[in-house]
Amino acid sequence: VQLQASGGGLVQAGGSLRLSCAAAGSNFSIGNAAWYRRAPGQQREPVAVITSGGTTNYPDSVKGRFTISRSSTKNTVYLQMNSLKPEDTAVYYCNADVAVSTFQALNTWGQGTEVTVSS
Repeated sequence: VQLQASGGGLVQAGGSLRLSCAAAGSNFSIGNAAWYRRAPGQQREPVAVITSGGTTNYPDSVKGRFTISRSSTKNTVYLQMNSLKPEDTAVYYCNADVAVSTFQALNTWGQGTEVTVSS
């Protein structure tokens, strides 16, 4: 099982980016999922969570600016990031429970995608 993250890049402060995290394989669906980030010299921190039922949660640092969502086919999770700030600069990672069969889900990490916000 693989999660493929994409969408990072360089953006000016105040700009927007949309990250994607797709489960490789046409039969895999994503349940609970989250986005994390690790800034240089800092520990990894969660920035958005979505449950299998669609409930979302965010830390205060990104609340109102970031939105996590899941595709209708449930094989991709997105992170819409608006009003970006230089302190949002980090490598972003997705993590999700990927259902590989009716009775089995595997917790999986995607590779990081780098976000750089210039002032």
